Amino acid sequence: MNRQNADDRAVETHAGMDIDRRSLLKMTGAGVATLGIMPVFDLPVAMAQGLSNGANNFYTSDRVTLQKVTFKNQYQMNVTGNLFTPKTLDWNAKSPAIVVGHPMGAVKEQSANLYATKMAERGFVAMSIDLPFWGESDGQPRNLVSPDIYAEAFSAA
Repeated sequence: MNRQNADDRAVETHAGMDIDRRSLLKMTGAGVATLGIMPVFDLPVAMAQGLSNGANNFYTSDRVTLQKVTFKNQYQMNVTGNLFTPKTLDWNAKSPAIVVGHPMGAVKEQSANLYATKMAERGFVAMSIDLPFWGESDGQPRNLVSPDIYAEAFSAA
């Protein structure tokens, strides 16, 4: 990508296309207000709520049982998770198991539950957890990044 200045207007050249700032703003929606179009974030709350049309963004499975769990790590912090087991699980036999964490800035419901559910559908006992300092798990200050305590949470799980 090349950057050029033409009459104090930055022009981006990418794959043979020249895009000035004004065109870029129009294409990205930043110029929507100037075009007389009401952006979604300016919709009245009642109107915005109707946009989901009954969508359910959280995957569930009729082949899996979900149970909320809480346990302590070695630092005596409560770690909260969801345990997913296949409905066909033989409780008298050993089963493969996996612990699923979430990416930074998220909680178990936003991604880890999906992966844990899919693994349980494939025969695994799977647990999604909220890492310490995030979601329903203990820890102050909230949203702290602490890889060593995160590793301990996986070990405790």
